[in-house]
Amino acid sequence: MPAPDNNTKLDDVVSCLSAHDPNAMRVEDAQAVIRQFVTPIHAVEKIAIRSALDRVLAADIISPINVPAHDNSAMDGYAVRGIDLTTEDRPFRIIGVAYAGHAYDGPIGAGECVRIMTGAVMPKECDTVIPQELTRDASDSHITIPANAVRAGDNRRLAGEDLAAGSVALPKGRIVRPSDLGLMASLGVAEVAVQRRLRVAFFSTGDELRSVGEPLDEGCVYDSNRYTLYGMLKRLGCDIVDMGVIRDEPEAMKEAFRTACENADAIITSGGVSVGAADYTKQMMAELGDVQFWKLGMRPGRPMAFGRIHSEGKSAYLFGLPGNPVAVMVTFYFFARQALLHMMGATAEQALPLMKVRSAQPIRKRAGRTEFQRGILAVGADGQQEVRITGAQGSGILRSMSEANCIVALEHDRAEIKAGDMVDVILFHGLI
Repeated sequence: MPAPDNNTKLDDVVSCLSAHDPNAMRVEDAQAVIRQFVTPIHAVEKIAIRSALDRVLAADIISPINVPAHDNSAMDGYAVRGIDLTTEDRPFRIIGVAYAGHAYDGPIGAGECVRIMTGAVMPKECDTVIPQELTRDASDSHITIPANAVRAGDNRRLAGEDLAAGSVALPKGRIVRPSDLGLMASLGVAEVAVQRRLRVAFFSTGDELRSVGEPLDEGCVYDSNRYTLYGMLKRLGCDIVDMGVIRDEPEAMKEAFRTACENADAIITSGGVSVGAADYTKQMMAELGDVQFWKLGMRPGRPMAFGRIHSEGKSAYLFGLPGNPVAVMVTFYFFARQALLHMMGATAEQALPLMKVRSAQPIRKRAGRTEFQRGILAVGADGQQEVRITGAQGSGILRSMSEANCIVALEHDRAEIKAGDMVDVILFHGLI
C-alpha cells in the first residue's frame, strides 16, 4: 500500500488486513493499522544543544572531525617504537614527557621512549604504549621493558577510531539522551535541528467525574485518568493541552473535539467509547472525520476509537481510550505511545523493549486474547529473575499499576501459564 497521507481512508488501511474480526481485533492488527495510518509531522526548529535533551533529531549529526583527532595513548605509560621491542628484557632511555594537550615533538631513536599520559598525542615515530605497571627498574632517565610485555601497536587509540570525519555520529529520528549532548559537544556542534514538539490535547468524558479540588458528590468519582495521561505525555516530551472533564452531552463533546482539533496534532480521550456510551459519539465522529470504533481482543482495554477528525481546515489524530484507569494506561502504552513517537519522527524508540523471565506462579489466561497483567519483577532464591503478578487484575484497580514495576505481556494464542514458564515483561523504568 502507498505511504499514507491526509487523503488516506481508514477503511482502506483496515481492508489490507488478511483477516479481521471487528468484534475481537487482534492487538498486533490494531497496531499495524495505526502505524500505517499515522504520518509524522514535518516542522523543524534549530536549538542549542543544552535545550535538545529528549528532543527528536530532524537530521543526521555528521561528525566534522575525527574522534579522536590524533593517535593517542589509551593509558599512562611509555610510548615506544614497536620495532624496538624484542623477545628479551631491554632497557630504554626516557627522553621526554607527553601530556594530554601538550605533545612531545622531538625525534625518537632506537632504544628511546617517551613518558606519556592517558589521552596524550602519540609521538610521531611511536606506535605502542607500555603500561607503567609492566616496566621494571624505573628511574627518571631509564626503564626496563620485560620480554613480550606487549605487542607492537598495543594501547594506542587511532585517529578516527571512535568516529571518522564525515560519518554519522547520531542518526535522524533519535531521541537525544544525556550522553548524546556530550557527544555533540565533543564534535563542536553548538546547535542542532530537531522536530518541533508534538502538541497533544486530552480530556476525560463523563458526568460522574470530578476534578481534584471539587466536592465529591454522591455517585461521583475523582478523575484520575487526566493525571496519568498528563504524566505519560510529559514523559514523551509532548506539549500538552489539558481540556478537563467534558460532560456527556453531544454539543459539548462536539465543541471539545473541534477546539482540540484546531489546537493540537493529536487528541486523546478517556471514556465514552464502550458499547453503551458510544451511540451519539459515533454519529458525531462521522460528522467530524474518519473514525472507527474497535473491540480489541485484549485485557484490559477492549473498547477503543481511532481515526482522524477535521475542523476549520485542520486535522488531528484521535485516540479514544477506555474509561477504566488501568485500561487507559495499557491502551496508551500499546497503541497511542507508538503512534505519537511516529508522529514525532522518532525511530528506534517506538517499540517497547521486551525481556523474557520466568513466572514465579501460575497465571490464569485463556487463548484468544492478549493480556497485559501487572507484575513485580524480582530476583528469586536461586539468583535468577522472576515475575509475579500484583494480585487482582481488574481494569479499575489503579493501585495495581503503582505497586507493579512491569507489565507481563501474554500473547494472543497462549493459554494458562505454569510456574516456571517463561513470559515477556516490559519494565516500567523510564516508561511510567
